Amino acid sequence: MPSWDPGQYLQFAEARTRPCRELAERIGLKTPRTIIDLGCGPGNSTQVLAARFPGAALSGLDSSPDMIEAARKTGLRADWAVGDIMGWAAAADAPVDLVFSNAAFQWVLEHGRLLPALMSRVAPGGALGFQMPANPEAPAHEAARQLAAGPLWTVFFRSPVREWDTRPPEIYYDLLAPLAAGIDLWLTDYIQVMPDAAAIVEWYKGTGLRPYLDALPDETTRTAFLAEYQARIEAAYPARADGKVLFPFRRLFCVAYRA
Repeated sequence: MPSWDPGQYLQFAEARTRPCRELAERIGLKTPRTIIDLGCGPGNSTQVLAARFPGAALSGLDSSPDMIEAARKTGLRADWAVGDIMGWAAAADAPVDLVFSNAAFQWVLEHGRLLPALMSRVAPGGALGFQMPANPEAPAHEAARQLAAGPLWTVFFRSPVREWDTRPPEIYYDLLAPLAAGIDLWLTDYIQVMPDAAAIVEWYKGTGLRPYLDALPDETTRTAFLAEYQARIEAAYPARADGKVLFPFRRLFCVAYRA
């Protein structure tokens, strides 16, 4: 897994948390007793769940010790743990009323195994709710791929880069329909207004660029890579008349209810 920097991630805390709030509001459970936040990051999503479902016993799981340390510092009462989402899904522990994930499943391979395993961890009458980026072909991703494949950089990327894995909505419907009493599935395009192209680079430094930056040997090399990446971003996302840049970002949402 790529390394994670809570401070870098939270530069855009409002934009990253907004989809989490919208997902939480859409979940039709009245009073879930237990909630697990998978890929909880620095705890911003878990705080949303605490506000939406007061009184529930909360747990937060993330693969990054740094993220879990930041989550603990929020002061939120939750059972925080460092761990792997697939490992949690495969465990034979007690079922949970709400299994929730905000922008984490794109890092987990084999969704065909993951989602059925997660549904098996949902308590009767409970729900699995998740959202994740659904823009793997966006110009920002293509720019990173093309740069890494270029003659100056390919030496650092002989092994495949761990990219986001998000499938079309019908794939998730087909996986979950045999296991669910009902499914709410939708896509949202967020047209984010950024101050400039450099802000888009900062956004991806906190998420999608992590595997690329981790593959580079030192800070000097990373700085050079980011400079070339930003030039491509400036060309792909031109400034508007007021100097700001529109940054479309598509997300996939799903809430699956267990009978």
